[in-house]
Amino acid sequence: MTEQKPSVGFIGLGIMGQHMAGHILAAGYPLNIYNRTRAKGDALVAQGAQWFDSPGAVAAVSDITITIVGYPADVEQVYLSKGGIVAKARPGAVLIDMTTSSPALAARIAQAALERGISALDAPVSGGDVGAKAGKLAIMVGGETSAFNQVLPVLELMGANIALMGKAGSGQHTKMANQIAIASTMLAVAESVSYARVAGLNPLQVLKVIGTGAASSFLLNGLGPKMVDEDFAPGFFIHHFVKDMTIALEEAKKLGLDLPGLALARRLYLTLIDNGFGEEGTQSLYRVYNAIHAEAG
Repeated sequence: MTEQKPSVGFIGLGIMGQHMAGHILAAGYPLNIYNRTRAKGDALVAQGAQWFDSPGAVAAVSDITITIVGYPADVEQVYLSKGGIVAKARPGAVLIDMTTSSPALAARIAQAALERGISALDAPVSGGDVGAKAGKLAIMVGGETSAFNQVLPVLELMGANIALMGKAGSGQHTKMANQIAIASTMLAVAESVSYARVAGLNPLQVLKVIGTGAASSFLLNGLGPKMVDEDFAPGFFIHHFVKDMTIALEEAKKLGLDLPGLALARRLYLTLIDNGFGEEGTQSLYRVYNAIHAEAG
C-alpha cells in the first residue's frame, strides 16, 4: 500500500509562489491553496488543488502550511490574527513562512505556535522567479531540527540548497545577509554596464568577457544583459527589495553596524519607486545611472 503523503497548504501565489506550489502538487501531495486574488489559483485548481477562502481555512486542513506573502505586516496578519494560521492549524502541524520578513516576527510566530503544540519555521528563499520555476531555490531555515527534518522532503521540491541555520529567526537573518550582498552587487553591475557604454564599448561583449573572471556572479551574468537590453520585467519587484533592505538596515542598527553600501542602494531604489518604477525588476537600477549620465551630458 502506498503511504499517503501529508497534505500541504500554500498561501501566496505570486511570481514565485505559483511555481513553488506547482512543484508540490506535481509531486503528488494533496494541495490546499489560498491567495488574495483568486484568479491566480485557477491553474492550480484545474490541476487538482483545492481552493479555500482564507489562510486559516487552509491551515485547518493541512499537515504542513507554507506562506510566501508580501510584507511583515501581511505575515503577522495571516499567522497571528484571530482565525489566522496559528489559531486554526492542526495539532502537530508544521508552519513554514518563506516570505522575507522580520527575524523578531519569526521568533514571535514560533513561540505562538509552540504554545499551541505546533511548529513554525522561517524559511526565506533566494533565486527569484527563475529559481522558483526550476525548483532550484536556496532555502535558509530557522527553527527546530525535528520540524525541519519533518518537512525537508517538501522543501527539496522547491530548492536545491537547503540549510538549517539555527533557532527561529535565523533563516531571516541569513536572508538579510543575502540581500545585503545583492544590494551592493547590483550597484556594481549597474555601474559596470554604464561605464562600458559611456566608454564606447559593446556592453554585452564586456559582460561576456568579465563574466568568466573574478567579477563573475549570477547578477552580472543574469541581470547585466537585461540592463543592456533595458529589459526591466520583474523577476523580483523593486518595492519588495526595498522592503528587504529596510528590514536589513533596521536589523543592522540593532546590531550596531553601519552598512553604507546597503544604505546607498536603498536610497537609489527609492528614487525609482518615487518615479513610478516600483513594479519593475531590480535590474531597473540601471535607469538611475542612465539618468545621471544624461544629466551630466
